[in-house]
Amino acid sequence: MKLLFLLNTLILSAALSSSTVIVTITAAPAIPSNEPSFSIPSSFTSAILNSTNTYRRQYNASSLSWNTTLEKFATSYLQSDTTCRFAHSGGPYGENLAIGYANATASVEAWGNEEEKYNFNDPGFSEETGHFTQLVWKTTTTVGCGRKLCGTRGWFVVCEYWPRGNVGGEYGEEVDRNIDERGGGGTRLSGPVVAAVAVVASLVQCCVVIVVFWWFGKAKL
Repeated sequence: MKLLFLLNTLILSAALSSSTVIVTITAAPAIPSNEPSFSIPSSFTSAILNSTNTYRRQYNASSLSWNTTLEKFATSYLQSDTTCRFAHSGGPYGENLAIGYANATASVEAWGNEEEKYNFNDPGFSEETGHFTQLVWKTTTTVGCGRKLCGTRGWFVVCEYWPRGNVGGEYGEEVDRNIDERGGGGTRLSGPVVAAVAVVASLVQCCVVIVVFWWFGKAKL
């Protein structure tokens, strides 16, 4: 009887061992709740302005200044959005949204990276590039942003722009190509052009010297 019980115990133990499932749990990355570019107001403002204006310079657009009215609007909208539904406010300003990025600069970079999908040969609005076109819209002069920590989804950033961008029919004039791709957009010259200009300038100088010597030689005669 004891032998039979022992055999049953061994069989049961073997069955349990063969059906045991090993579960590996990977913890989600910690939310950067103390990230300075989000948690410190002055750092947030600086990060947004610096990264925004870096992109704007690349696309021949003037730098933006910080607008506290726009900041208050963005902050008020975030406070009213208790569920972090990640949707546009429908307000009177141009608006860019981002969520889940490690810092404020990365949020702006995500908007700027949409340029890769923008068709400069057929300028206009698309859902895939609307953040980029607002970011570099030439006649926009001010920006103001708010942010809010939305649980495991990370920081929710809302930026408002004025005058608003993404106005139909104006993309061709308002959204320039990258100045490096355009040879500087008229402000910077490529290497071959610079060399050619230097050669022409040298030839002109030589001609001037020859004419001066000829003139003085003729005068002495």
